[in-house]
Amino acid sequence: AVCVCVCVCVCVCVCVCVCVAGGGRIISASLSSLAWHCLRLAQAKRHLQSCCSPAGELQLQHLMLLSQESTVTLDVPLGVIGRIEKMGGASSRGENSYGLDITCKDMRNLRFALKQEGHSRRDIFGELFKYAFPLSHGMPLFAFLSQEKFEENGWSVYNSIDEYRRQNLPSEQWRISFINESYELCDTYPVHLVVPYKATDEDLRRVATFRSRGRIPVLSWIHRENQAVITRCSQPLVGMSGKRNKDDERYLDIIREANGTPRLTIYDARPNVNAVANKATGGGYEGDDAYQNADLVFLDIHNIHVMRESLKKLKDIVYPNVEEAHWLSSLESTHWLEHIKLVLSGAIQIADKVSSGSSVVVHCSDGWDRTAQLTSLAMLMLDSYYRTLRGFQVLLEKEWIGFGHKFTSRIGHGDKNHADQDRSPIFLQFVDCVWQMTKQFPTAFEFNERCLVTILDHLYSCRFGTFLYNCESVRSKTVSLWSLINSDKAAYVNPFYTSDCSRVLYPVASMRHLELWVNYYIRWNPRIRHQQSPVEQRYKELLALRDQYLKKLEELQLSDSTPSSARLTNSSTPNAPLPNQHLTHLQTPF
Repeated sequence: AVCVCVCVCVCVCVCVCVCVAGGGRIISASLSSLAWHCLRLAQAKRHLQSCCSPAGELQLQHLMLLSQESTVTLDVPLGVIGRIEKMGGASSRGENSYGLDITCKDMRNLRFALKQEGHSRRDIFGELFKYAFPLSHGMPLFAFLSQEKFEENGWSVYNSIDEYRRQNLPSEQWRISFINESYELCDTYPVHLVVPYKATDEDLRRVATFRSRGRIPVLSWIHRENQAVITRCSQPLVGMSGKRNKDDERYLDIIREANGTPRLTIYDARPNVNAVANKATGGGYEGDDAYQNADLVFLDIHNIHVMRESLKKLKDIVYPNVEEAHWLSSLESTHWLEHIKLVLSGAIQIADKVSSGSSVVVHCSDGWDRTAQLTSLAMLMLDSYYRTLRGFQVLLEKEWIGFGHKFTSRIGHGDKNHADQDRSPIFLQFVDCVWQMTKQFPTAFEFNERCLVTILDHLYSCRFGTFLYNCESVRSKTVSLWSLINSDKAAYVNPFYTSDCSRVLYPVASMRHLELWVNYYIRWNPRIRHQQSPVEQRYKELLALRDQYLKKLEELQLSDSTPSSARLTNSSTPNAPLPNQHLTHLQTPF
């Protein structure tokens, strides 16, 4: 092994020892207990001083050192790395002017300042680049190599037939079609599709020719009482000539008739001007002349490119420095919360329309980005099952994975092309909207903030196969993220959750009520991380306290059900204290 002395700058300077070994990996000679593929910076606590550099080591390995009591660790899964660039050249002078810049997908940047002697940068850059972008080098993602075992099998969480049965489907008006069993109708749709009972499979094939990517309108959710439905699809292929398709028009009318809705509402997620522009490429929207029993509503949510630039601006203001003097104006300039507002507002309109008894059709351009945001958020508002820990997993499996959100394209797993125009934080934006709802309704969701952060962390990590694919048809057998979460449910449960909260939730989509998710977007900033409260420990304490109260309640209920004679017998010592009678008073900072 060749040892190279490295200086690492992550807002502070860190002295690092890097061992470059054979076999195509940068490793440490002292590795023992291992866990997963990551880049690890171990900082020794004893060297932490206000003006001095902590000591540590840089390790690139397939697996991570699990425990090392004497160190504080900063873990960066290789899948999180979005870009690696060389900084400086042979003529560079001055401290920290020569090394590597690493841009991560999770809002952080790392700068490694190296010494120029011995060409250490070349070796480190080559190994990092190779393993951070395995698909660009003909290698598999780590999820295909992982041998992790968990108590729970996450792949058993979702079964589409079971989920439709939970919604009392099939019914007299709706049937489950197997036309897509071999993904022949639409390769980005799931195998099982719920369609109007009156529509034949041949009708579906004809409608598919008039919808972008063959993504026909299919049922996502049905209201148990009024039978109004949320259906999703892609844009119609109207084009500049204003083409019509009688089969598509009749098909949407059948959806309207399924619950006797006098008018069908079509929610187009795009701004009106964008929908009109899409006609030039063969797309478009449903015109009033063709769809006479439908109302078209544009929700003005911008496309993937606008969202990508907005997140880039947000990252610039939260890392590595936060300017207190211009914080509000800087945040406003990113327009991030404005986009969150528009997505939430659109979902609220959909939920309100369905709750009032009217069926809706939701689409954007291709029906796998903004459409997934809107339908899944509306379902969270309407159906309390999706607000449970397991139900939320089912929702993600159904609306995002099953219906073909392009995770690989939007995240860029294992791909070195950081400038790919298909990348966009659509799923992150959705999870942000969910977090906004949990803030406004703190007792309505069984899962906590840690659950949401964990989902986003493993959106990038490539440790699990859950978010690695563009559609259901290309999923391979890997380890599911739900295996991790469901094997330790207590860590992801909200202690304030009340299971009887089954009402429809209508969050306030106003800029006055929306917040920046500090615990996610700014968690890596070294200047403010220490200011964050120990929320996870507080959750554990509250959950333990809740268990005490529930146990006490069971004892009281059991006591009330005891026969009178038994209570008289047991009352000989009326003032005897009960075990564990002292209960800690609950004081919350909320």
